[in-house]
Amino acid sequence: MFNPDLKDVLKDHVSRYSLVTATAKLAREISDKALEDGEIITEKPVSLALDEIVEGKYKIIEPEEIRDI
Repeated sequence: MFNPDLKDVLKDHVSRYSLVTATAKLAREISDKALEDGEIITEKPVSLALDEIVEGKYKIIEPEEIRDI
């Protein structure tokens, strides 16, 4: 089971809600792309998406109105 340290991801005022939403959207993109290409994914798309976010390949940008919540 993948259990990353999320302190680095959440340090830039990124809320857990934004992290979950971004991970879900990226996981959907990964799944859809694999389906289009006819690939079989052995790992779960959510795990792959979270790996990419933790590695810094994607940056989560929150709207101004929810940054200070």
